[in-house]
Amino acid sequence: MKTFFDCIACFVRQSLDSVRMTTPDEAIHEQLLREVLRTLGEMDMHLSPPAMAQRIHRLIRKMTGRDDPYRSVKDRFNRLALDVYPELEARVERSANPLETAVRLTIAGNVIDMGVNSQLTDEQVHEAIDHALNATFEANLAAFGEATSNAGDILYLADNAGEIVFDRLLIEQLSPGKVTVAVKGSPIINDATIEDAEATGLTELVKVVDNGSDAPGTILDDCSDAFRRRFDEADLVIAKGQGNYETLSEVGRDIFFILKAKCPVIARDLDCAVGSLVLRRSGAKETIEGDSHTTR
Repeated sequence: MKTFFDCIACFVRQSLDSVRMTTPDEAIHEQLLREVLRTLGEMDMHLSPPAMAQRIHRLIRKMTGRDDPYRSVKDRFNRLALDVYPELEARVERSANPLETAVRLTIAGNVIDMGVNSQLTDEQVHEAIDHALNATFEANLAAFGEATSNAGDILYLADNAGEIVFDRLLIEQLSPGKVTVAVKGSPIINDATIEDAEATGLTELVKVVDNGSDAPGTILDDCSDAFRRRFDEADLVIAKGQGNYETLSEVGRDIFFILKAKCPVIARDLDCAVGSLVLRRSGAKETIEGDSHTTR
């Protein structure tokens, strides 16, 4: 997916949010903003938004000398997700349709996105859970269920710290033995890394690998050779979150995208309302989405 003009303001907002979170030094804030504006003026709009975000956050890390500026935020949401996990797991177990409930709750976790909302509160996470469980979600999950049942080797591309705890609910429905989870190769915003997978116990459930990249998505040309081989060899790919959709929506292979449409650009590209719960298969017309403005 290319970068749209509407993304520019979001890049500037995200840059300021991030550098202010990292350091109180206004001289660094100004230096970063000037560099970001210069870079935006020269960027190739045919590149995906995560390609630009990668450059911005590399600048932030370089200017502040902090390798993982969002570490405390990631730790906080890992703890929050682990606290609510037992109740969510019980909801799945009690559900008349465990797969659907697991998908809904997995999407709820996609709200933990500091690139979109750097001021996210615990209350907003709980609201996202309630919304995901009650929003209209009119579709047949048969295609997803059949594809995941038939696949012997599933590659699950994770998104954010904290969110990966929600992902466990779906992974457990898919049979963990045939799932490999991929996290980022090094810190970028609040995306999950191996450290987060270990802290949340995900490495005890499934095999976890890193993709060798620090982009907030999956830019295949920027990933390691080992990950690209893993990506090509998997029977099925499940890609979580907006960044993975932005970077892989035009890749010619079988991918299920699972996300919450959190911005107008993504919603327009997906032809859904902002706030919708989305499960979409690449290259297929079949879409499963929930309207955020109605409940069942």
